[in-house]
Formats: sequence, C-alpha cells, structure tokens
Amino acid sequence: MQTTTSKEFKKQPKASGLLKKQKEIMNVENTKAQMRKGVLEYCILSILNGKDKYASEILETLKDAKMLVVEGTIYPLLTRLKNAGLLNYRWEESTSGPPRKYYTLTETGKMFLKELDTTWDELRSATNLVTKSK
Repeated sequence: MQTTTSKEFKKQPKASGLLKKQKEIMNVENTKAQMRKGVLEYCILSILNGKDKYASEILETLKDAKMLVVEGTIYPLLTRLKNAGLLNYRWEESTSGPPRKYYTLTETGKMFLKELDTTWDELRSATNLVTKSK
C-alpha cells in the first residue's frame, strides 16, 4: 500500500474545489435549458403553422408545454426568424390595450418547417433507439 506524504497531499487539488468544478460542468439544469433552446425555433414555427399568433400567445403555449421561456428570449428569436424570411407580422388593433403584432409563417417558413418536421422525426427515432438500448 502506498502512502501519501503531507507534501504530496498539499499538491493534490482540494476535494471541495474539485467538487465545485464538477458541479459546474455537470449542471443538469443547464443541460436541460440547452436542450430546450435547441428545439425552441422548431416549436415556434410549429405553433404558428396554420394560425397567426401574437408573441404573448406563443409564449403562453410554450409555457403550457413546460418549455420555460421568458419574454427576453422569444422576442429576439421572433426577430431573427422574421429577418431570415420565415415569418411575417402584421399589426392588429386590440380591444383590450395597444395594437398587437401578429406573426405568421411565410411560404419559405412553411417549407422550412416541413423540413424540420422530417429532421425532428429522424432525430427522435435515432435518440429513442440509442436511449432505449441501455
């Protein structure tokens, strides 16, 4: 059995520091958030498929689905999707406040969503094969 001298022990990383670093690396909440972010664009396009909605409705649908999205996340994403030509918007008067910006899929957005549907089905099938083979 090999013993560790006090000098060698001091050179080893402290257990608490190592544990802290490990927790930072393996933060499951961070990983879960990243997984949600990865599918957020697809979810927004799917929500808008067939029906125009304003941002609050999109946000509510995502929250109901436990996507845990905040307003600060959705507005830049809607702008990016619009700038990419996947969405358009129109202003509509509201009886309960200021005018609302309603988002709709463009034809390009519909084609893009169709491609994402196929990709999602393939990804889901592949993931199920891998995770169920444990």
